[in-house]
Amino acid sequence: MADVTFFEKPGCQGNQRQKALLAAAGHTVHARSLKAEAWTAEGLIAFLGRLPVPEWFNRSAPAIKLGQIDPDALDVRQALSLLLENPLLIRRPLMQVGEERMVGFDTAAVDAWIGLRGVELPQGNIEACVHGSHPSSASCGATATENGADHARVGTH
Repeated sequence: MADVTFFEKPGCQGNQRQKALLAAAGHTVHARSLKAEAWTAEGLIAFLGRLPVPEWFNRSAPAIKLGQIDPDALDVRQALSLLLENPLLIRRPLMQVGEERMVGFDTAAVDAWIGLRGVELPQGNIEACVHGSHPSSASCGATATENGADHARVGTH
């Protein structure tokens, strides 16, 4: 089984489901906050560099959903600047086992990488943000005071 360093948004229910799958498969998960990490351009490139720039971004971030940021229109320098300024724009989770890294949680890719042996996989997109029907029920760590325009402004999903 693997020791997985798992960069997450603390309180994100989607990340909690992903960590539970890894633990159920017998892996040890070392959760770390995307917000608290002292990211550098080199550190991010180690995770993101093999992907096209638009795939670096968390498409559930309010600033992206509202069109304030268009990942498809950014070059590497612009994208890194935005991600370093606001790490919660980074597609998550970022996972590392030894020197190998992965971005996002595609169950087939994770299974091929480190194995999800015998774990019952949930239906649907395991990478998606999970919210209730009311803004105050946001399960990704957003608070009721972040709803509406304020929630969109901070771009913290």
